[in-house]
Amino acid sequence: MARTKSLILGVLVGSAVGAGVTLLSTPSSGKGMRFKVKQQAEEWKHLADTLREDGFRLKDQLAQTSKEGAILFKELTQEMKESVEDWKETVEPHQENINEYLSQIESSLRELEEKVKK
Repeated sequence: MARTKSLILGVLVGSAVGAGVTLLSTPSSGKGMRFKVKQQAEEWKHLADTLREDGFRLKDQLAQTSKEGAILFKELTQEMKESVEDWKETVEPHQENINEYLSQIESSLRELEEKVKK
């Protein structure tokens, strides 16, 4: 936002300086000079309006993107929770069997160690 303000300010100041230099260095009649000044003022107004409209569009687009991101993040979080719950439901019934199997392996390893020591 600060960069946009700086850009707009820079464009306006640069245009004003350019107009001033043009006024001071151009040998033309008062009527011609007034026409040029009026034309330059209209161009500045058009540029300022365009920049303002672009700024509003950018703000709206950022707000929309932010909302969409929040929705997607919420959906992703919910899907992850569901996946973890599904995994738990799948593993829990087999957990006792796994623990029993690991105990048997541990017991077999101890027996094997004792046989190797003898």
